[in-house]
Amino acid sequence: MTPSQILAAAIAGEPAPRIPVFCNLLDHGAGLLGMRAKDYFADGGAVAEAQLRLLKLYGHDNVWSLHYVGKEAELLGCREILFADDGVPNVADFVIKNLDDIAKFEVPADITLLPAWQSMADCLRILRTEVGGTHPICAYITASTTLPAILMGMDKWLELFLLGPFDLRDELLSKCSAFFRQEIAALRAAGADVLVYSTPFGSPAFVSRKQIENLVLPWMRSDLADGVENVVYYCGMAPFNDVIDWVFDELDIRTHYISPLADLAEAKRLIGARGLTCGVIDDIKMIHWSPEQTRAEVKRILDIGKPGGHFLFGNGVMPLAVPEANIRAMVDAAFEYGRLE
Repeated sequence: MTPSQILAAAIAGEPAPRIPVFCNLLDHGAGLLGMRAKDYFADGGAVAEAQLRLLKLYGHDNVWSLHYVGKEAELLGCREILFADDGVPNVADFVIKNLDDIAKFEVPADITLLPAWQSMADCLRILRTEVGGTHPICAYITASTTLPAILMGMDKWLELFLLGPFDLRDELLSKCSAFFRQEIAALRAAGADVLVYSTPFGSPAFVSRKQIENLVLPWMRSDLADGVENVVYYCGMAPFNDVIDWVFDELDIRTHYISPLADLAEAKRLIGARGLTCGVIDDIKMIHWSPEQTRAEVKRILDIGKPGGHFLFGNGVMPLAVPEANIRAMVDAAFEYGRLE
């Protein structure tokens, strides 16, 4: 079976030789190719080449089209990204500098015509040609309630979100949701078939359950108005067990990327055969673990999640500081302990 077939079997609860094994290596490509980060991320072909090389190096199941989260801000007018060869690119120029800018802020009519989209399109075209249909191609989309954090800064966004003016908040959210719907459609059309819906505001560890139901849910429904096929519920590593049933009932999202801070056994019980539980290792701790400790944690996760099927093993966003030996130990252990036959 191909990795894509194994993923489909896990979702459906059908027989397969093993569970799916995802390894998210988003920041390792520039070093692998010997490029400066700024040059690497400007070249969608380089990003695709690195993802394919990493796939061969470690043997996991998935590839990524995501360059960096700030790419979405660039599509919406951000003029400066701060690149570092030993870290994650960050937004250095906020599109919305004050509340008056919200009225002037506009979503492009077609983001696929923008120069900032081109590297993503190039990356997806190559990935689709090389591994489309055999390996899951992952994309990352920021929810409308979270996107303003990279447009104006988290502190200003939280103040506007919670305290208002609420007419401006809703105007901004409406524009962000329109962008989201356009982006997810473009990613689907370009070949992405695992769509990670990044919604930290959908975790009760971030805002209250009441705020999620009253303030966040309407915008989630707006974001996902065109369907939730292949959408993964992800709260940026924040736990969300308390809303799993609610996500099924209100949004019908059936794949849940569980926080390493959450009770995995509880999450697996809540999701059961209704969907796919993704058990996630704490890859920040992997910075200081030995390969043996890494293997032991993988085994612990799979001992909880594998029984009954409907389970995937993955990581968060692997820090560059994690030793290569630990990455290899993680993937190898997931294949070993994840066998089903």
